[in-house]
This record gives sequence, C-alpha cells and structure tokens, in this order.
Amino acid sequence: MRHHISFYVGDTLHHLSDLPPELTLLDWLRDQQGRTGTKEGCNEGDCGACTVLVGRLEQGQLVWRAVNACIHLMWMLDGAQLLTVEDIRGPDGALHPVQQAMVDEHGSQCGFCTPGFVMSMVALSTRANLAELEGTLDGERVINEALAGNLCRCTGYAPIVRAMKKAALYCARNGEPIGARTAEITARLRQLHDGQTVELTSREGRVTLPASANALATAYAADPAAVLVAGGTDVGLWVTKRLRRLPHIIAVRSAQDLHQCGLRPDGALWIGAAVTYSEAMPLLVAHLPAAEDTLRRIGSTQVRNAATVCGNIGNASPIGDGPPIFMAAGAELHLRCAQERRVVPLEDFFLDYGKQDIRPGEFIEGVLVPPLAQGSVCGVYKVSKRFDQDISAVMGAFVLRMGADGTIQDARLAYGGMAGIPRRASGAEAAMRGQSATQATLYAAQAAVKEDFTPLSDMRASAWYRTTVAANLLARLFEPLMPGSPSAAQTLQNWQEVAHG
Repeated sequence: MRHHISFYVGDTLHHLSDLPPELTLLDWLRDQQGRTGTKEGCNEGDCGACTVLVGRLEQGQLVWRAVNACIHLMWMLDGAQLLTVEDIRGPDGALHPVQQAMVDEHGSQCGFCTPGFVMSMVALSTRANLAELEGTLDGERVINEALAGNLCRCTGYAPIVRAMKKAALYCARNGEPIGARTAEITARLRQLHDGQTVELTSREGRVTLPASANALATAYAADPAAVLVAGGTDVGLWVTKRLRRLPHIIAVRSAQDLHQCGLRPDGALWIGAAVTYSEAMPLLVAHLPAAEDTLRRIGSTQVRNAATVCGNIGNASPIGDGPPIFMAAGAELHLRCAQERRVVPLEDFFLDYGKQDIRPGEFIEGVLVPPLAQGSVCGVYKVSKRFDQDISAVMGAFVLRMGADGTIQDARLAYGGMAGIPRRASGAEAAMRGQSATQATLYAAQAAVKEDFTPLSDMRASAWYRTTVAANLLARLFEPLMPGSPSAAQTLQNWQEVAHG
C-alpha cells in the first residue's frame, strides 16, 4: 500500500500525502502553487474558466482530456500528467498555436475566460483530425461541442471558433507541440503506475484509492459510511457550494478493473463503474444511435470527461439524462457488497426521491445494456431552456418493438423530470401495446401519460408545461410511424426487413 499520490505538473513531479479529502485542484493550483492563470468563475463546473488539461494512460495510450479544476479533487490526479495554461508555451517562450490564433483573431477581450478557452482548444487540437476542423460543417460541430463548456461574455464565440480553425490548420501542417511529447510523457506516466492501493490520511480525514474492485469492496464493507466518489461532478458541488466535509472518501475510478467497457458475446454492452461518458461514447452511440444527440448534451466536454455513466445512475437525480435512456433500453444494474453480487433491473433501483435499492456497503460494479430487439423504433428527446449544458425540464426516452405488420408489440417509455425519480410511463405503455401506430393510439397514450405522472412546478418548468411536453414527445415519436407520413411507408418497409431478417 502506498501513502501518497504522485503526478506531474508540467515537468515537475509531485508526491503529496497530507491532503484534505475535499481539497480541489483549483484551490491547490491558485493558493499553493501560484498558478493563477487558471481562473475561478462559477466554481461548479459550468463556466469553464478553470479548465485544465489532464493526460492519462487509457488502454496504454496517452489521452489528453479537458476537465474543470474547480470540481476536480486533488487526489484524482494520482498517476496523471497535468498541464495548465502556464505549461503550453514552447521552450523558447513561443505561444502555442492556439494562443497565437486567439491573438490573431481577436478572440479575447476582458481575458478572464481566455485561459479556459485556450485549454479546451488545446485539448481538441491533441485529439481531433485537425484537417477536418477547418472549413467543414462537421468540423464546426466538433468545435462547438468542444467549447460548449466554456462561457464568453465579451467577444462571443465567432472569433474564438475562427481561432480554433486557424490553429487546427496550422497544427495539421506543422504538428501539435504537446502531441510531439507523447512518447516522453507516456514513459513517465508508466513509471507512476505501480498497481497499489493508496491510503491518504490527514487531520481533516482520509481518502482510499483502491487498486481493484476487490479492494474497493473490502474498504467499503469496512466503512459503509464512507462517500464513494467516481468523477466528482456531483460530489464536487457538495464541497464548493454546500461546504460539506467528507471524513472518508473511497475512490471508484482508481479500481482498474472497473474501467472495462465493451460488447459481450450476446451483443449486450457492459459499462464498468469507472467508465466516463467520454470513454463510453463511441460504444454507446453505436449501441443506441437514437440517443447520440442527447448523450452529447449531457453536461459539457469537461463534465463528460470526468462524469461516469454509473455515477450518473447512482446519484439518482430525477433530472439525470442517462437513466431514462438506459431504462428504455432495458438495462440492468450490477451491484456488489463485499463478495455478494446481485442484479437489479434499472427501473427497480429507483424507489423514491433520494432513496435507492442499495444496501450499506453495496456499490455499483457496472450497468449492462442489452441489444435492442429486432424491429425496434427509438426516440430520445431532451427539452431544456438552453441547447448546450443545461438541465432538462423533461427528458423522454422511448423504445417501441414493432411487429412485421406495423403493430406495437412492446413499449418502454421512460421519463426524467416528471417525478421524484426517473420512471416509466406504465399507463401510456399499456395504451400502445398490441395497437397500430395510428392517431387513435397516440391520443390514448397521450391521455394515459398525463395520468402516469404528477410533476412539480419549479424554476425550470411548470407542472402544466411538463405534462404537455411529455405528451407532445409521444407525438414526435409517432409522427414518422403513422399512415400518411412521408416516411411511414419506408419505415414500415424497414421494420419488415428487420423483423424477417
């Protein structure tokens, strides 16, 4: 067992042991390291002013990801390479191509948000096909998505997007400076990975970083009152906004065998408890293509780089976007307490607001998402006041299994924002089963969904609005299916082809 964490900041190796469990990376950088280029804005992971670059080995390869330093707890850096805005200039003091492009395109005015933008842009420049970012619609989408977690109130985004395109073109032709150090940084990070469990103790409390799921199970069974933390995008707000003290934290992402994500022989998708949304995204999109647009709107790039899929389920938020998607797909949750394991259908995990079917010392090992049945029609819709980085007012995820004759053989309709927990609309499902996709069936389902839920009114939406939208989303699902729709004939032909193989 090790009693310190080890990580690099720039080219400096740090070993830290006396760490308060709640110390954030932002506070450590500014207060203890004097790295004030990283700014504090919202202090809740929304504005992006504190964005930094974290490099880790993922399946043996160095991957850079932008994260919000304000909700990134210090102990999360074990085994990582950290770069702040102070680190990205060349050895001769030359600006990084992203920085130079921001100057050339007048992408900065007051300058407060600029370091965060620069770090998000550098992260993109280390990962993307840079040649495609310049002058293509898809490149515009990729850039906008990468910058959705950064807020600018001065210049607006147009000159910043132009700067990203210019920097991408330069790096495509001349190479990206940080990428040129990949072999060197990979080698240094491999030396830090010793496979040991880490135990940090300070006057304020302790942090356990288990090296495996077995070590995690042992630590949590010994102290069920400890707080499990995976990506910290929710728990980070407990610290920065509620000023909570967490005497004992047990990390989830340090358990290497919980990082497994992949298809099983039966076609089901397994997502381990330590897998982030960014890591799972390619497989998730391939598995549930109708959910792609919504999955890419869960938080921001910085949030998806830290937040885990299972953490999004485990915190049981009634407005989390992930759970309705997985419920509609028929996912099951795999739970573990010490050496005992059990499997729970996801919709049965949520009991009531703030209450889940989970026992003391029990944790989520992963979620299993079965393949969609042949003849399935899916719709996933997120309704919020802003398109990017906003909490849903209503979230609807629907899977209909269609027969060869166009009848609805089964329906799974899951909603978020309509109750104290993510929940299926059982009445609306019953109104659809065995029926054809007609106007009459739609009306019956819409009437039923209004009886399925009694939503609250709050700052995001009124109860009337939520009920109306929930019914309208069913109309959106049905529109291409009903006779007379321009796409209905083709849709029915596709069902028949799928149903008959």
